[in-house]
Amino acid sequence: MKKKFIKNWWKYVLGLAIIVIHVLPIYVLVVMAFKKMSDTSSLLSLPKILYLDNFRKVMEAGTIPAAFMNTIIVTVSVLLIEVLVGGLAAYPLARNRSRKNGIVKGIILGIMMIPSLSILVGVYSLLVNINGISTLWGLILVSSAFGLPMTIYLFMNFISAIPPSLDEASAIDGCNVVQTFLKIILPQLKPVTVTIIILNGVGVWNEYAYSLYVLQKPKTYTLTLMISQYFSAGGKDLNGAAAAACIAIFPLIVIYILLQKYFIQGTIDSAIKG
Repeated sequence: MKKKFIKNWWKYVLGLAIIVIHVLPIYVLVVMAFKKMSDTSSLLSLPKILYLDNFRKVMEAGTIPAAFMNTIIVTVSVLLIEVLVGGLAAYPLARNRSRKNGIVKGIILGIMMIPSLSILVGVYSLLVNINGISTLWGLILVSSAFGLPMTIYLFMNFISAIPPSLDEASAIDGCNVVQTFLKIILPQLKPVTVTIIILNGVGVWNEYAYSLYVLQKPKTYTLTLMISQYFSAGGKDLNGAAAAACIAIFPLIVIYILLQKYFIQGTIDSAIKG
């Protein structure tokens, strides 16, 4: 064991460096959330006393709870659309291996390569024409559209590994295509579904660029937009922003801990089946 450690020492050093790089910002965030604005000590030093007023002020302001609810509505709606629509789209693409479906798959992969911000002007103009600006459903449509290509791709890989005989048995029992997918195929996609929920859910929860342009009324702000208000021209409340950020990331940590088993299984299976 000692010889193995000496031989691979650089791997352990690199791994430790990566851990520090990722953990250090979170540590600073939590420390600042429990400090007073007048505290001029080092960002790395622990607070002498736990100052909870930052969290109290954030909650009493009334903006974070509303933004929290808006974020939940957008995230849950987007994930439901992506799982149902993405799964129903991936099912025939995975089962019918025709030339036309091959072209569709190529288009889907090509769309995944397009940076979302590169088409911001076109998307914004479309939302203006359909009165989608300053509405949650406008952001839901945009976020769902950007997340569907990856969702369809992952679902296709998993569905391709499911024996077609299950579809035939379901058809014999009288199920149509939609019923076969919902009752037979979708329950077997739990690992990849959890992977999609975590990856796409985190992306939607933390989305800022399109939210900044689409959600222009304060009552429609999501958490990322609300936290950015702490960095206004009137002054910067870094401690308040840190407290608000801690509130924003706490649900993600809890969900990841609860779904970690399926997420790891889904990512491993995706790599094998991809």
